[in-house]
Amino acid sequence: MSKADQIFVGMCSDIIENGYSSEGQNVRAVWEDGTPAHTIKKFGVVNRYDLAKEFPALTLRPTPMKSAIDELLWIWSKKSNHVSDLASHIWDAWADEEGSIGKAYGYQLSVKHKYSEGEMDQVDRVLYDLKHNPYSRRIMTNIYVHEDLHEMNLYPCAYSVTFNVTDGRLNAILNQRSQDILVANNWNVAQYAILVHMLAQVNDFQVGEFVHVIADAHIYDRHIPLVKELIQRPQHPAPKLKMNPNIKNFYDFTVDDFIFEGYEAGAQIKGIPVAV
Repeated sequence: MSKADQIFVGMCSDIIENGYSSEGQNVRAVWEDGTPAHTIKKFGVVNRYDLAKEFPALTLRPTPMKSAIDELLWIWSKKSNHVSDLASHIWDAWADEEGSIGKAYGYQLSVKHKYSEGEMDQVDRVLYDLKHNPYSRRIMTNIYVHEDLHEMNLYPCAYSVTFNVTDGRLNAILNQRSQDILVANNWNVAQYAILVHMLAQVNDFQVGEFVHVIADAHIYDRHIPLVKELIQRPQHPAPKLKMNPNIKNFYDFTVDDFIFEGYEAGAQIKGIPVAV
């Protein structure tokens, strides 16, 4: 059975059984009908995925991999903050009249910074270090830039990635300040596992561990029945990830360069209410 399923079931069960409820507090998020959107949460959740053993795809329900990869490439390869560069419409609600989400996500990765080796943006800095100094303990990105927060239409949730090469294997830690577990967990895990695979391939590394650190891991009150049903579903083996082996330049990857063989999953949950 998929290790990602086991991790997800354990995390959700722990949040529901032992989590802290926001009932009685003033909360920012509301449902479409104006009702406060309360959550039950755990602080400081850490999940570890060994990418050398299997790809961490949830099989309890399907993850739309092409859309997830398209968003990843939008941020990390195109380094864009314009929704017109994204195939899906998941960011439309956050875009202004010009189609921009402000100085958020891809914008921050595109900003050039001065280093002793010259000017580079954050993605190019990671690529440079993985090639020239792979065993450095300083290979990381950070898009939570305080001076620009007022110009971001949404503060970044997944905000920092630290890369580390150990014995020829590329490992990564994703730091996330907040996560809507039902809506986004399987999506983010798949995306950043893909990122590790991409960077490993173009730098001739094997993949290692992907560690996901979530500061505020929460389930919304109206999602609890959906999550309880979800974690009781049958689990299936993880799919096999096949990547185009001819891609040697990070910026050459496209959505079509990733195939998931044998991806069997339960039915999708439709009409999930989203708090805003």
